Amino acid sequence: MPDDPQTPEFWIALRQAQGLVSATGTDTVNALIDAYETSPAFTDPDKLSDGTRNFYRRSLKIARDAWGELPSAKLRPVHVQAIMDGLSQTKGKANNFLGAMRALSAWASARGHIDTSLTEGVKPYAAKGGHKPWTSAQIEQVHEQLTGMLRRGVLLYVYTGQRGSDVVRLGWTDVDEGGFALRQRKTGREVWCPIVPELAAEMATWARRPGPFLLQDNGKPYTRKLFSKHFADARDQIPALAGATLHGLRCTAVVRLRRAGLSTGQISDITGMSLAMIERYCRFADKKASGQAALVSLARTREEQNCKTPENWKAKNT
Repeated sequence: MPDDPQTPEFWIALRQAQGLVSATGTDTVNALIDAYETSPAFTDPDKLSDGTRNFYRRSLKIARDAWGELPSAKLRPVHVQAIMDGLSQTKGKANNFLGAMRALSAWASARGHIDTSLTEGVKPYAAKGGHKPWTSAQIEQVHEQLTGMLRRGVLLYVYTGQRGSDVVRLGWTDVDEGGFALRQRKTGREVWCPIVPELAAEMATWARRPGPFLLQDNGKPYTRKLFSKHFADARDQIPALAGATLHGLRCTAVVRLRRAGLSTGQISDITGMSLAMIERYCRFADKKASGQAALVSLARTREEQNCKTPENWKAKNT
């Protein structure tokens, strides 16, 4: 066994001794992935959630199957693009693969394991459909139809714009000078999310106690997955919420902040979302606002034209 547990060789040798991987050198794709999956960047729960790690493992298995025993130094974006092309019929799977390869590439490049990016120039497939913002009428249904922890949780989604993995962890100890200060579980990014008046009014009715806001009937904290299941059960009983998703409330929060006049950078600071994703979520709201402004402008133009007709001028001056 190698002596230094800080090196990839030590962990690869340990996994080989345990029969978890085949005997590979540190210069293969398998070895590179082994080193990444045993590094703190991958195993630390403050850096990656359990769900993200599972997604990455499944996606990196595609890389293992394709190039496992090949030299990692020879791997190039053209090879990643070839896999993306092969997965073009399952775009979600392809994009998950690219996300995992980007994470692997960033980690390996920063530590000198590879000399060039593995994903430079490789683009994800454009998403079709996806999570949609909720309408005002749907938000009203939350106030009218949902009660208890379901109402509380959904409103936390609505007014914070945080991911479900962070919503279920929010509690009184996260309140900091009129907002929530938290480190996001998925990305490790620290954000400060203002508590808007609508949410503050709801929170005024909540008991002040240690632990998260969202508790099950047995007193145990909710997990994101369990809360999503309970929400889905309730949603199916409310026709107006058909097709609505909890992640769609993240879109809703972004649109609300944009309409309030916040910049993309400010929204990113609050939600922890990438600038590109914010622009994507705001695209429909911006188009709708532009269209509404155009209607007002067109109506004003028609009105001005009517005022300038000879008939109107004569009527006005007789």
